[in-house]
Amino acid sequence: MQTYASRAAQCRTALLEDVIPFWERCSIDRECGGYFTCLNGRGEVFDTDKFVWLQARQVWTFSMLYNRVEQRPEWLDIARIGAEFLRDHGMDADGAWHFSLDRSGAPLIQPYNIFSDCFAAMAFTQYALASGDEAARDLAVRTYGNILRRKDNPKGRYNKAVPGARPMSMLALPMILANLSLEMEPVLDADTLERSLDVCVEEVMGRFLDPERMLVHEHVAPDGTFADTFEGRLINPGHTIEAMWFVMDIAARRGDRALIDRCIDVAMATLDFGWDPEFGGVYAFMDALGKPPQQLEWDQKLWWAQLETLVALAKGAALTGRQDCREWLDRVWAYAWARFPDPAYGEWWGYLNRRGEVLLDLKGGKWKGCFHVPRALFLLWRELEAVAQREGGAA
Repeated sequence: MQTYASRAAQCRTALLEDVIPFWERCSIDRECGGYFTCLNGRGEVFDTDKFVWLQARQVWTFSMLYNRVEQRPEWLDIARIGAEFLRDHGMDADGAWHFSLDRSGAPLIQPYNIFSDCFAAMAFTQYALASGDEAARDLAVRTYGNILRRKDNPKGRYNKAVPGARPMSMLALPMILANLSLEMEPVLDADTLERSLDVCVEEVMGRFLDPERMLVHEHVAPDGTFADTFEGRLINPGHTIEAMWFVMDIAARRGDRALIDRCIDVAMATLDFGWDPEFGGVYAFMDALGKPPQQLEWDQKLWWAQLETLVALAKGAALTGRQDCREWLDRVWAYAWARFPDPAYGEWWGYLNRRGEVLLDLKGGKWKGCFHVPRALFLLWRELEAVAQREGGAA
């Protein structure tokens, strides 16, 4: 069995010699600006539409690498290409971020999705730190303020639900805000940051968490009660486990071991519930009561869910040394590394069927871009080094 040190080295090599070169080689649009994200298995562009949240995520990735790994001029240049494209084309007149643009930057889909704003704020924070661009910093802070103002009605006039009919709150926003707020710590005032973190922890670990089953629901009624509907029964195991490492980061920052352990307990319960016992892998979607899920792709095995699970387990092992984290890390590691990396053309496959076979011949599209794979590899590299140090290099 590999040592934790060798696993850390494997992640570093995959990040710097495979995944990042793939995006450097295949995704940069030097003619129109920004990035191509719709790439087939060989890295060839199959559609030129540009999705704002994926553009922003790639700006964040290359800025983050410049800030936290090595100040390579080519990484800052790639981040600049995306940042300038977004600054020129990404917003409407009110400062809300569109969902998608055509290749030249003309808007295609209105700013109905607040997650475009979330990842724009994250991107311009990291880019400002890398470039020293004060306008980028101001844009990040201004966008964050818009997010806080919109968070109770994120879709605004683009909401297609009948007003007042079955109101629901969604996990995704406080979950993302937990990570976004920590990412933006260098540009936020301390009071704003701490208030935001308090709310995120309270909502994720309170309103959305079923304390008896230790499962986190994707949607609850505004008062936090369970709703026996498709939305109310929805469990997204990958989302839950990703949220747990976001909250673990907050808990570690505050020295709250009890909260760290509770996050790990939730992750363990989610894995017990959402792991496929026959074929392996974390399911895409589950119904809390075992009823048929609304999502027809419920049994797919998605790249990001496996990777975010590995990150959470590595963080849990690094922070606590818990045996259950190490055991699950071994299991998920074996599953993911055997199926998702593509040795022929690089990067990771995104979509496997239940049996673990490649379902779509693509490395990027409308939902997959230059984010989950490189972020996870970077975090795993660092966290597994910490585990190795904690365990004295033992497997």
